[in-house]
Amino acid sequence: MNIIDIIVKKRDGGKLSREEINYFIRGCVDGSIPDYQSAALLMAVFLRGMDEEETFFLTHAMAQSGDVLDLSNIPGIKIDKHSTGGVGDKTTPVVVSIAAAAGVPVAKMSGRGLGFTGGTVDKLQSIPGFQVVLDEDRFMDQVRTVGAAVIAQSGNLTPADKKLYALRDVTGTVENLSLISSSIMSKKLAAGSDGIVLDVKCGDGAFMKTPEDAVKLAETMISIGRSAGKKMSAVISDMDQPLGRAVGNSVEIREAIEVLQGAGPDDVRELCLELASEMIRLGEKAEDHQSAMAAAREMLDSGRALEKFGEMIRAQGGDSRVIRDVSLLRKGECRTEIRAGEKGFITAIRGQEIGEAARLAGAGRLRKEDDIDKTAGVILHAKVGDHVEKGQLLAEVFGSSVEKTELAAEKCRMAFVTGSRPPAGHPLIYRVLR
Repeated sequence: MNIIDIIVKKRDGGKLSREEINYFIRGCVDGSIPDYQSAALLMAVFLRGMDEEETFFLTHAMAQSGDVLDLSNIPGIKIDKHSTGGVGDKTTPVVVSIAAAAGVPVAKMSGRGLGFTGGTVDKLQSIPGFQVVLDEDRFMDQVRTVGAAVIAQSGNLTPADKKLYALRDVTGTVENLSLISSSIMSKKLAAGSDGIVLDVKCGDGAFMKTPEDAVKLAETMISIGRSAGKKMSAVISDMDQPLGRAVGNSVEIREAIEVLQGAGPDDVRELCLELASEMIRLGEKAEDHQSAMAAAREMLDSGRALEKFGEMIRAQGGDSRVIRDVSLLRKGECRTEIRAGEKGFITAIRGQEIGEAARLAGAGRLRKEDDIDKTAGVILHAKVGDHVEKGQLLAEVFGSSVEKTELAAEKCRMAFVTGSRPPAGHPLIYRVLR
């Protein structure tokens, strides 16, 4: 077996065997297959595609390329949650807290974000003292005792994905369902949970632009998970405008806590309840969707989810006073306002532009080694469908310098589209695949 034959086979439209895929992944990780040959095979896959079985073989090989967590010593059915990402996506603290309060163990590893804002662990680190690096024993013990832990991904989790993702990024081979799905699901399989709830975004501020494409991605990931013996569910949700009103790091944690307190934006609450109810159902703490949703609402409305979040914060060294006093989560001292240039209805808020504004303010990074300003971000004061008067406040940009916030504000202004008539509405949740 050699890599040239494998490249030629896929170039000509052939189906790769498990052995051939395993050979490729091993060579990719140990360096025996050079990057130019790995890139050639990625392009062949991009152009010729992979069937369902090949995609599972690739995902499994990537998951097994490094550390694989064994969560079997933690009682109960462990359920993970993954979002394909979007602008203002702060659901994890809320969803994990609701599910854990309902008795579903959640052992979650999250990455650091590239692009608009930090990832989940960056956002959680805006809580004073919050530790995202725990050794395996402490991680497992916290899930057993508290019911939930959210930490940064292990340095040796899916090394094959790290190498292939870097190559895909510079060879024009990102937009392929098999490669996207295997990248996401390999990390989820290696994390060891019994089931996974996927939040697959679609729209202007998401990677998948249409509900149809999002469904295809979700179906591919569900197929992979089921082939690996996992319980799977996927929610297809809208990202044509930012989720909620806060985009950043500390500002998003503020908003997540407000939702846990029983307030916060309706769209964040609705999506979090849907995702949490799926986790509760897969975790067999409810018999069906209706009873799972009732349980999720009870955890949120009773304050038990808020208390669970505080418990998780304390266990990870953070200042749990934030669940009562969100002012402990700092916002940037420099502030720039964006006001409406005309009277009318907000017909669109381009998520990409808002996300880029947050990054320009300092909330995001272009490279993993870049520092981010956790106090930077954007607060929206108007959403799609709102009627505004000329001069009305649309948004605020926060950051550590006037130069950054003014640059971000210019980008933010470009995001708002105003018209004389209200826009046609569309759902926050398009479909749930159970």
